[in-house]
Amino acid sequence: MTVNGVGVAFSVNGVAHRLEVGPGETLLHTLRERLRLTGTKEGCVEGECGACTVLVDDKPVDSCIFITAALEGRRVRTVEGLSGDGALGPLQQAFIDYGSTQCGFCTPGFLMTLTALLEENPSPSPSEVRQALDGNICRCTGYRQIIEAVASGIENGGRP
Repeated sequence: MTVNGVGVAFSVNGVAHRLEVGPGETLLHTLRERLRLTGTKEGCVEGECGACTVLVDDKPVDSCIFITAALEGRRVRTVEGLSGDGALGPLQQAFIDYGSTQCGFCTPGFLMTLTALLEENPSPSPSEVRQALDGNICRCTGYRQIIEAVASGIENGGRP
């Protein structure tokens, strides 16, 4: 039990949780340290790099600055929730097929941001993809392969 904590009920990747959380506990800490979902990465811890991006009620948020106590009744989706039955999700596979990952550190954040974009707009233009990725930083790929991975699904008649 957390001293001066608050009970919060929310779901992560479709699994219900009820946790006692401290007033300043971040969603990133809750995911990685308490729920052992380590796919979400810790980068800048200032909401600037996007490595920690997850979806809360289908919207991208920086989990390093999102306070867990604000999750009451909400839905969280992490990179672990993109695949089913142990298989990679289509966007994850497109990232591999197009060489969109190099060191891989930023990849979970990119995948979550792009998942939200594609769910809202299944056929984004390259400029819409770039705009959606404005809050995600990658020092390895140069973004070209990431945009090509998204476009691959559009050219094939649907989401990657």
